[in-house]
Amino acid sequence: MRHERRVITDPGAGPSPLIDQFGRQVTYLRLSVTDRCDLRCTYCMAEHMTFLPRRDVLSLEELYDLAQVFMRGGVRKIRLTGGEPLVRKNIIQLFELLSAHLRNGDLDEVTLTTNGTLLARHAEALFAAGVRRVNVSLDSRDPARYAQITRWGRLDAVLNGIDAALAAGLKVKLNAVALRGAFEREVDDLIRFAHGRGMDLTLIEEMPLGEAGHDRGESFLSLRDLRRSLAERWTMVAVEDRTGGPARYVRLAETGGRLGFITPLSCDFCASCNRVRISCTGDLFTCMGQEGSVGLRDALRGEDPAVVVGRMIRDALGCKPKGHSFEISGQAINGIARHMSVLGG
Repeated sequence: MRHERRVITDPGAGPSPLIDQFGRQVTYLRLSVTDRCDLRCTYCMAEHMTFLPRRDVLSLEELYDLAQVFMRGGVRKIRLTGGEPLVRKNIIQLFELLSAHLRNGDLDEVTLTTNGTLLARHAEALFAAGVRRVNVSLDSRDPARYAQITRWGRLDAVLNGIDAALAAGLKVKLNAVALRGAFEREVDDLIRFAHGRGMDLTLIEEMPLGEAGHDRGESFLSLRDLRRSLAERWTMVAVEDRTGGPARYVRLAETGGRLGFITPLSCDFCASCNRVRISCTGDLFTCMGQEGSVGLRDALRGEDPAVVVGRMIRDALGCKPKGHSFEISGQAINGIARHMSVLGG
């Protein structure tokens, strides 16, 4: 069932910033549009997933309504995530709705994180809708290992998607989850590939989210350790560049390209958190590393949604934790049951 389209407006006082209990301002919304994906990456979800009934998922119009409430609170950047956002039917329509807010100055950026398999089909439409930058998940350039990690993905589809995105004028950043073993032998190749085509590469520590079918105590690779190893082969120059998220960057003297590190476990980044996440069912997560959430869907479909939902968001931010509680240390793993695919990381 889809609900009648309503324009979300608040006739009351002008917008005021969304501030949590630690004084951190929320300016970045990660909006999940689906829990579904056409891959089954080992660090993200189980091989045999049970996905949500479509009736439980917010319509594109409802997702847009939620985005408007957050914009009124000072959110300047919206990233669409999944699952895999491009498997959502008619997803370009949501980008087109948000593009008006890029033109009028409400938003600085609308972007997405994608596995790249459908990017060739949508790259030109994304650019036309105001998207200028995309993150593409690519953990290996070896076709066999890529298929193993994703359980059935085809590397050539992702490479074609990257080519199409660059041709359409999109800036591409590659994301790679760092895992112990083969990845350590391939990371230099990923660096050369990314920087050789003018793309940033960001390395991400594996997070203990959901049962993914392997021993994270065995697979976890600290980026603090990996960075020390990379420094033996590459000259890293610290830069202050930021892209609105948790990545910290260096520039490699040998390539001129940027290399980012997202280190939720080995080097806590929560002190500067500026983001919240909405699931495709309308649940607000103020921290991806905690179980708690606030359901906004019923209020969104009720009376005075801008006022009621806005109040619920502010109340939730009053309880936003100082940081996550993830831990992977030897065989000690402290994680949560929710799969990464629920919120797109």
